[in-house]
Amino acid sequence: MFSEEDTAFADEVRDFVHSNLDQDVRRRVICAQPVSLEEKRVWHATLARQGWAAPHWPVEWGGTGWSPAKNYLFVETLAEEGAPELSPFGLQLLAPVLIRYGTEQQKRSYLPKILSGEHRWCQGFSEPGAGSDLASLKTRAVLDGDQWVINGQKMWTTVAHAADMMFCLVRTDPDAPRPQMGISMLLIDMKNTPGVDVRPIMLLNGERTTNEVYFDNARVPAANLVGEVNEGWNYTRVVLGNERLNIARVGLCKRQLRHLEQVVGRSGLSGEGRKRIRRHIAGVALDLMSVEALSLRMLGRYQLGDAPGFEANFLKLKGAELQQRLTRLLVEATGPSALRLGADGEDSNLLKNHFDTRVVSIYGGSSEVQRNIVAKGMLGLTKPASTAVKGARA
Repeated sequence: MFSEEDTAFADEVRDFVHSNLDQDVRRRVICAQPVSLEEKRVWHATLARQGWAAPHWPVEWGGTGWSPAKNYLFVETLAEEGAPELSPFGLQLLAPVLIRYGTEQQKRSYLPKILSGEHRWCQGFSEPGAGSDLASLKTRAVLDGDQWVINGQKMWTTVAHAADMMFCLVRTDPDAPRPQMGISMLLIDMKNTPGVDVRPIMLLNGERTTNEVYFDNARVPAANLVGEVNEGWNYTRVVLGNERLNIARVGLCKRQLRHLEQVVGRSGLSGEGRKRIRRHIAGVALDLMSVEALSLRMLGRYQLGDAPGFEANFLKLKGAELQQRLTRLLVEATGPSALRLGADGEDSNLLKNHFDTRVVSIYGGSSEVQRNIVAKGMLGLTKPASTAVKGARA
């Protein structure tokens, strides 16, 4: 599957992580401990200086021109080696839409700041009554002269409290014959737009990562419309399809499996307890091998020009299950030490990480939605190649 050149490239990425990433940050990523937004920004800037912040972009806008295989290896190797994840909202989700559908002014204004990390973006998709059923969104935008006037509410908006900008889906034609037909995409300045109110959603652990966002006659320049009016639903297919090659997060699962084996090795478990958890580890390892094999098969098809079909939805489903199984086994292997929320030890915060991982079977399209898509695809009730990854990462 991978050439000698690809393998050497993966080794280069590993060496880069070990040489350029703060080792305390790397340790905390591996041990599922918090990494601040500022520490992630520093790592973003490090990758940008290397020319690696957005390898999947076209070369003219700062991409690398790598093959799909190299892009796949880059993402999975970073995850496996404990590099912090860069925020996907600008780099992975919005930028490909702007490059394909945005005006030249939008590209010149926003892409360089996304690439450098100067601008932090959030995604305004989900609403109280529109999550996996995203076409049900109700946030309204009405054109008034050279401005769009926005009213409504977004929900579960990750890092909205720290974002400079939002790309937001709004309903611009409430009378469209199908709900998908009346949706547009707008770019909203989160820092300087009157009528935008960001309210925290505090998690059970006391942290704030997600928010409610209210729009009360918020005015946005008409020039901030992405593409054409009422075509926003078509653009979401680009947004929600851009993570499909790495959607199973194989590198992350490999890192967690390695950490789990280390935890079990020093846990002091013996007898039946040790045998039981070893059986679980073996099962996870075999499932991970199967998921990686399917990921590579999909990569091979992609390189031949075939679009990922419902296999991507299956990988989303199985990848989420693997992540949840691994974090649960880490808690079981660690025992009471996993309860030390906020402590500095290597095994602290594992319970928090276990709870946090519950959401991976919801965002990006819930597991129930993924099962429906896979079932329809396997039964031939829909064309697999046209199947998009449904749902939103809020």
